[in-house]
Amino acid sequence: MRHRRHLSSPRAIVATLAAATLLLAGCSGGDDPAPSASAPSEPTSSETTEAPPEPTYWPLTGLERKGDAPRHPVVVTKVDNTSSSAPQVGLGSADLVVEELVEGGYTRLAAFYYSKVPAAIGPVRSMRASDIGIVPPGATVVTSGAAPVTINRINGAGIPWITEGEAGVYRETSRSAPYNLFARLGDISKRLKAEEEPPPYLPWGDEADLPKGAKASTLTADFGAHSTSWQFQQGGYVNTDSYAAEGDQFPADSVLVLRVRVGDAGYRDPAGYPVPETKFEGKGAALLFHGGRVVKGTWTKDGLTGEIELSTKGGDLTVPAGHVWVELVPAVNGNVTFAK
Repeated sequence: MRHRRHLSSPRAIVATLAAATLLLAGCSGGDDPAPSASAPSEPTSSETTEAPPEPTYWPLTGLERKGDAPRHPVVVTKVDNTSSSAPQVGLGSADLVVEELVEGGYTRLAAFYYSKVPAAIGPVRSMRASDIGIVPPGATVVTSGAAPVTINRINGAGIPWITEGEAGVYRETSRSAPYNLFARLGDISKRLKAEEEPPPYLPWGDEADLPKGAKASTLTADFGAHSTSWQFQQGGYVNTDSYAAEGDQFPADSVLVLRVRVGDAGYRDPAGYPVPETKFEGKGAALLFHGGRVVKGTWTKDGLTGEIELSTKGGDLTVPAGHVWVELVPAVNGNVTFAK
């Protein structure tokens, strides 16, 4: 808040001048009365009105925030993204979603919650080492666990996590394991306390700042065994092959595709597939889909915990404020197609 400057009182100044004038007149012996002082002016509105507070913005959407920030940290929930997960619950309340590669060419979702927390989310699945570069600083992960080597790396990165056996994580009896683990995020968030407000996850900006780009009303991100397709409809993007419950799909205003390097996590899953690890650091090609158009650029990230930066040949690239689905598509063995 801007503080008002303290100015000297106009009445005190006038009184001092008048006294000085009378003193000079007395010393000179003249009979002329001292000139009358004009009435002091009232303080102007600029002197009495405080400047309005600076606006604040949600870190996961870039939208303006009214009121105080939540007391809880960002809660990232790992959600299954196969046909066995249908219907997924809680995606419609997410601020932001990141889709990442897992074993066998399938994908898993990291759903971010901060401005809104749903009553339930699921099916909840396990973490991967890839999440070290995806989860923002200070966030807590809700997960079904992970392989011991992954847990050691997640703990080494200082990322707190919550799993089955802790309050708010439960089995949905109407579903089959392992696709029946759910979490009551409302209950979980109440017992979590944030030390500070999280930084912006993406470089946010305004739609007017976007380069024109090319027309692109449809796009498909291909991870191998799974593809995610989007169609631009009524100002937003609809996931045409979503497993989300009806009326609970993620409301994507933009889709951000980042081509990433993928390595070997060093172990195999129970089915014998090698577990991949997304290396979300360094740089790669970027495609920003917004408003039925696509802008080509480059992303950079200084280390796994660095900030995501975007640019084009013309300079910095910002993402229009809103809900964004991020596709981390492998630079090798992955593909992205789009059409007018």
